[in-house]
Amino acid sequence: MSSKGEIIPESAVRFTRNLSAAPDKVWAFLTDSRKLPEWYGEGAIEPREGGSVSLMGGHIRGVVTAWRPENLLGYTWNVFSPGEHQSRWPVSYLEFALSPDGSGTKLVLTHRPIPEAMQKQTAMGWHTMLDLIEAGLRGEFPKRAELFLKNAALYGVDVNQLQR
Repeated sequence: MSSKGEIIPESAVRFTRNLSAAPDKVWAFLTDSRKLPEWYGEGAIEPREGGSVSLMGGHIRGVVTAWRPENLLGYTWNVFSPGEHQSRWPVSYLEFALSPDGSGTKLVLTHRPIPEAMQKQTAMGWHTMLDLIEAGLRGEFPKRAELFLKNAALYGVDVNQLQR
């Protein structure tokens, strides 16, 4: 056994979307507890580095690691089942990077590391959430379930076999 460090590969899911809204409006969708239900469900993100994150009634919990309004939002991501005090999933990290793009915003979402068994499901989930954000920024509110099924087919995910 060597004491020398090793380089290990890291699996991540990354999306880039060009949104037709200014960075301040996109930031509000990502962070404002009044807007979170439009794309993510009930929740709150404490607006500071070190702040708490609780989404979907505590199903997702984390800590804010980057809070740079209209530029970068990052937080740890951990999945909890009802009544669990310790998650059976490894902690992962989520980042939303925003940059002005003409009259709109370029959004880059990166979620890492993602265990191989969860990659398609994670990509399908974020694709759905980003579709909801894009629609919400246009003042449209499609049904999450319809987008979910469409994107499950896109990624080859069996919605009857989702891992939780």
